[in-house]
Amino acid sequence: MRRGAKYRINPGNVGFKDKRDKQFADIVEMAIRYDKPVRIGVNWGSLDQELLTRLMDKNQAEGFPLSARQVTREAIVQSALLSAELAEEIGLPRSKIILSAKVSQVQDLIAVYSMLARRSDHALHLGLTEAGMGSKGIVASSAAMGYVLQHGIGDTIRVSLTPEPNGDRTREVQVAQEILQVMGFRQFVPVVAACPGCGRTTSTVFQELAQKIEQDLRKNMPVWREKYPGVEALNVAVMGCIVNGPGESKHADIGISLPGTGETPAAPVFIDGQKAMTLRGTNIAADFEALVIDYIDKRYGRKSAAE
Repeated sequence: MRRGAKYRINPGNVGFKDKRDKQFADIVEMAIRYDKPVRIGVNWGSLDQELLTRLMDKNQAEGFPLSARQVTREAIVQSALLSAELAEEIGLPRSKIILSAKVSQVQDLIAVYSMLARRSDHALHLGLTEAGMGSKGIVASSAAMGYVLQHGIGDTIRVSLTPEPNGDRTREVQVAQEILQVMGFRQFVPVVAACPGCGRTTSTVFQELAQKIEQDLRKNMPVWREKYPGVEALNVAVMGCIVNGPGESKHADIGISLPGTGETPAAPVFIDGQKAMTLRGTNIAADFEALVIDYIDKRYGRKSAAE
């Protein structure tokens, strides 16, 4: 196991009866021996059936005050908390315990993690399991985790997406980073703001430029993060017409307002809120890309050299 990694225990499939407690203890004792943290990861697809049955029977005896869904949520929470308690009894420090409760519905995630946050002070690992493919999985993960993160719940996150055929699994990491970044919690790569397009922007130049700059920034970040400390906080704007483009470009560190349909083929460039120049001709996109690189070098390169 790589350095810094943690062990993971799923209380629902670690074993049954006496074997369950022994195997749970074996893993915890190994974690203690090698000074590893443990993530106790309850998954509603492999929930402890004894615990769930006991809670369902109790709910029935009390006249069904809770729905089956509410009882299942309670079982997930209890499974995590009881397992954490057992791990501490064995000798694992509380600081080495992380809890996760994997469900696949947005409202279940919000409810379960809110319950865990109220009833414990353990570190919490957020994640919507079986979120789905493409935009559905991204939207569901963002909606669920965005809510609980905004309420101060969660210490680490995982985005679980079904990959497209031959798709890249790093997409999960990128989406997780973007959730944290758009919410203002962390900075990973410079932000590229771009207008959505409308009837005034029949040209695709601004879309192509925004995409190209975003791809270049992400590709260069491994090197730039070392060469230009702080560059991940950069804001770039690529706008498509004169109506809102100039004003929105001023809010970025460096921005361009490209000409819309029927507009004069000129593109004002704004740097640090001030109009710096106007680009014209057929090489506007390439010229602006060069300006972005120059801006990064001047702003963040100086800082690097001074240090």
